[in-house]
Amino acid sequence: MEYTLLVSFLILIPFFVLILKQFIPKSGNLPPGPRPWPILGNILQLGKNPHISMTKFAKINGPLISLRLGTQLVVIASSPDSAAEILKTQDRLLSARSVPRVAPYKLSVVDQHSLIWSSDLSNHWKSLRAFCRTHLFSAKAVESQADLREKKVFEMIEFLRSKKGKTVKISEIMFATILNTLGNLFFTKDLCDLDYEGNTSGIKHVIRKFVELGAMPNISEFYPFLDALDLQGLRKQTKIYQDQLFNIWAEIVNEKRQAISRGSSNNIQDFLDIMIDSGFSDLQINIILMELIAAGTDTTTSTIEWAMAELLRNKEVMHKLQAELRSKIGSNANIRESNISELPYLAACVKETLRIHPPTPFLIPRRAPETCKLMNYTIPKNSRLFVNVWAIGRDSKTWEDALSFRPERFLDSSVDFRGQDFEFIPFGAGRRTCPGLPFARQEVHLILASLIHHFEWSIPNGEDPMQLDMEEKFGVTLQKEKPLLVVPR
Repeated sequence: MEYTLLVSFLILIPFFVLILKQFIPKSGNLPPGPRPWPILGNILQLGKNPHISMTKFAKINGPLISLRLGTQLVVIASSPDSAAEILKTQDRLLSARSVPRVAPYKLSVVDQHSLIWSSDLSNHWKSLRAFCRTHLFSAKAVESQADLREKKVFEMIEFLRSKKGKTVKISEIMFATILNTLGNLFFTKDLCDLDYEGNTSGIKHVIRKFVELGAMPNISEFYPFLDALDLQGLRKQTKIYQDQLFNIWAEIVNEKRQAISRGSSNNIQDFLDIMIDSGFSDLQINIILMELIAAGTDTTTSTIEWAMAELLRNKEVMHKLQAELRSKIGSNANIRESNISELPYLAACVKETLRIHPPTPFLIPRRAPETCKLMNYTIPKNSRLFVNVWAIGRDSKTWEDALSFRPERFLDSSVDFRGQDFEFIPFGAGRRTCPGLPFARQEVHLILASLIHHFEWSIPNGEDPMQLDMEEKFGVTLQKEKPLLVVPR
């Protein structure tokens, strides 16, 4: 039996190699990189933390490198200049994207309905992005949402007061707070309970499983000719969790549509009302809400958890932030969004967190729709392009004492994260910059300030905060390997 399998495998090798040659573009003047293995390319060299491995490759080979992952050529920018080449100089050409092969939809469906994964900058995508900007992310829209964000944060504070002296998992409470904020923005409804204990089902579980599946290594991404086989079953699993997610708000959508058809609802209350009133189909609504909720909860939760971990480990920074809040807000008052502009040290703490712990270490990859030149190198058609913002934020050539948490570096600096300063681009830049940045900025500042202002924090069992495990868990978002457990007092 084993001999038969071996013979079969040996017979298939030439056929397999022949197929690979059809998919691997001929190497020209590619960016340098580590030598790839036959068939596998550089897959095994990435390890469990590809952002760290690629940073090491960049130190050896330069700021723009190339890797072969199976049949796919990947180009990685790891410096401000190389990032600017992709996100600014060549932004118009290199704004295309590859649809993830776990997506249970055809390309045409994604292009018509997706805000994030549309393969090109079509007029439909531009209209959809403009629609979301107008109704969710414009300065006027974000300002109009302030009362809602404040209400949900006040509820979070009251919940934490009930947990004084007890150990809490900060990421769970942040996730629920942000999810309920989005739930009320989209549906005028909370989507989960702040008390997470014993809750391993429901929307939080579904969202996390959905995001995890999107981050799992997929053999179909490395060898696209195997895509139809879905060998790991990732597309099938993604479809299951996606349908569960859609079912959570399907009843709300149906009720609103029926009320409109009966003429009993003329009131525009939330984003769902606006989409229905604008003629969006159920599929359009489902995909847009799925993308906004999945992206909005995970990234913001991760940022706040990392910020809390860094503040606990850096007592002097924590004390400075507490002093600023007492001075500007007062000891007992709740923090309002209107206070945020008066808190420069808070802003510096958030920036420093985003510098060291960017929510998405590579941003969302772009694609070269045609062969082009980049920093005098040839980039073949359909190459994928990543920007290693994790490496850029920790580059000692740009940042003094780069691995230390020092918010002071931002106090007298004009460097900001809005996509103009390429040494600091945690939300991307150019046409594909994160559309939810204005909302996320307000949410992160308000939540973090409220946590620090209303409570003293410690590690369970009196452990030394300097001994906190700061290992990272690579995924679509960069999370703590071990969730942060804290005690509010």
